[in-house]
Amino acid sequence: MAIERTFSIIKPDATARNLTGAINALIEKAGLRIVAQKRIRMTREQAETFYAVHKRRPFFEELVDFMISGPVVVQVLEGENAILKHREIIGATDPSKAADGTIRKLYAKSVCENSVHGSDTTETAVVEIAQFFSSNEIVG
Repeated sequence: MAIERTFSIIKPDATARNLTGAINALIEKAGLRIVAQKRIRMTREQAETFYAVHKRRPFFEELVDFMISGPVVVQVLEGENAILKHREIIGATDPSKAADGTIRKLYAKSVCENSVHGSDTTETAVVEIAQFFSSNEIVG
């Protein structure tokens, strides 16, 4: 199986509760390596660009407002089948439907404040990583 990279965000609801270390521990326990990581305050423009796919949806403004409400931790994760593995440990978007032991089941407050983001495809991961990291910031 090939090594791949995926993109992850630890969202404002989780950083506000000092959950970065706990979430990173679950990521690493799943066999993924954190090869780039930084704590940032996302700008409105960054959030609108990142979530542009949802621009016409009724929750878009609320989502953007939430993502700029506090610091986030953006990350590049690496490992075998990293995208699928990360999505499995994240859990369902709705924390009430997430499997036991997943990040969202453990830490999410609601569908909107769901603690983490993870890329859903290889193509998406490439675009998302490039939005926040230059190649020299990713150290494997």
